[in-house]
Amino acid sequence: MAKQEDLFKNVVSHAKEYGYIFPSSEIYDGLSAVYDYAQNGVELKKNIREYWWKSMVQMHENIVGLDAAILMHPTTWKASGHVDAFNDPLIDNKDSKKRYRADVLIEDYAEKLNLKAKKEIEKAKARFGDTFNEQEFITTNTRVVEYLAKEREILERMGRSLGTGDLEDVKAIIEELEIADPETGSRNWTEVRQFNLMFGTKLGASADTAMDLYLRPETAQGIFVNFLNVQKSGRMKIPFGIAQTGKAFRNEIVARQFIFRMREFEQMEMQFFVKPGEEMKWYEYWKTTRLNWHLSLGLGRENYRFHDHEKLAHYANAAADIEFNFPFGFKELEGIHSRTDFDLKAHEQFSGRKLQYFDTEENVNYTPYVVETSVGLDRMFLAVFSTSLKEETLEDGSTRTVLQLPSVLAPTKAAVFPLVKKDGLPEIAHSIIDELKWDFNVTYDEKDAVGRRYRRQDALGTPFCITVDHQTIEDQTVTIRHRDSMKQDRVKISELKNIIENEVSIKNWLQKSV
Repeated sequence: MAKQEDLFKNVVSHAKEYGYIFPSSEIYDGLSAVYDYAQNGVELKKNIREYWWKSMVQMHENIVGLDAAILMHPTTWKASGHVDAFNDPLIDNKDSKKRYRADVLIEDYAEKLNLKAKKEIEKAKARFGDTFNEQEFITTNTRVVEYLAKEREILERMGRSLGTGDLEDVKAIIEELEIADPETGSRNWTEVRQFNLMFGTKLGASADTAMDLYLRPETAQGIFVNFLNVQKSGRMKIPFGIAQTGKAFRNEIVARQFIFRMREFEQMEMQFFVKPGEEMKWYEYWKTTRLNWHLSLGLGRENYRFHDHEKLAHYANAAADIEFNFPFGFKELEGIHSRTDFDLKAHEQFSGRKLQYFDTEENVNYTPYVVETSVGLDRMFLAVFSTSLKEETLEDGSTRTVLQLPSVLAPTKAAVFPLVKKDGLPEIAHSIIDELKWDFNVTYDEKDAVGRRYRRQDALGTPFCITVDHQTIEDQTVTIRHRDSMKQDRVKISELKNIIENEVSIKNWLQKSV
């Protein structure tokens, strides 16, 4: 655990030191759980967004994009259920005065049981070697069976209690498990109560006539209220999807773990409209498709797992999370939900407008069902960044800090160096940049010895370093160094574009997910 905490601290400090993420309003002592994406962070974030958008919209003929407004008519949120049901269970510790989400306290306890089971499995693996039958061990080892059964029992009970609004039982679970305040160890808890997460605001020229509005807590409703506009104007046929990226706002009870849980964040969502009765087929399709998209980035299959929801939202008949192994453990990265026809029917009821699809083949009107995929862009950023940050010991015993970002996402694709700041080498370096910058984000660096420049670009996550030396003047060749292997090749300047393109092309990376 201490090692994980150290890693997380390194992630936060590295992000600031190398221009990825700054605390918002830092000169005024910051604002809790609000962050600014710095010069490199904004590029990485943009590249993640583009990688998602190309795979989701450009590569699917039946999915189109949308950019709906953040401010929506307040009845939108009454229809969607957010006014009445968008709550988290809140609990305070009377001694420490700290505030927590009750469900997160219980989930963290359950995850410890899962980790205990995994520890037993790993010990057995080491003991039995190649003859080890993991599945048989999981179902027969007494300790593992007990740990996993207890974990399942706790989560199922919590799911039932939250689903029925039995907050007394939620507190009873915390007391029975003797869950303590993570910071102080105190078990002196208040009652559990519901806390609505929406930010309120006003629309109007004066306080007397202003309309009460909400900052949107999700991007999905902008898609639902535009369903018919998109379908008719785009002549879309079921099944089809509408994708959107954009900001959402939630007044989180406990905003923590850096950019994992923020009050202002960005989502990448797609709502896929299907014929009723076919939603589970598409639900399974999108679970597989979305996991493959994540795996295409090469962050390690072992860092992903599916988690099926015990407590379903009021709109869903099936829901699963793709969880990622962050420095603080497995947590939700993306949700795939079968939302039924709840949203369209609710907006039809509250607006009085018909939101149905006319199926020309069957000559019938119906309300489509919806399968949703929703990934947090900020969480995706954290998953990529934290997994890529590494400390390596080299053959000579020295160490280097390297940010091994997937090259397709790296903010800067190449750094160009003149070996020395004279003899016309800087001019050649700048001419190379002038040619490459039409296709890639590239940078110039002439400060310090070349070795130090390599280390600086390693820490920034730059996949390639290109060094111009005196031989370049003679034969128009340069040295290109690869970040991950540190291998150096002598190549012609005319070959640089193709070499870089082959490594950073979205096409080459996305084809891994097909």
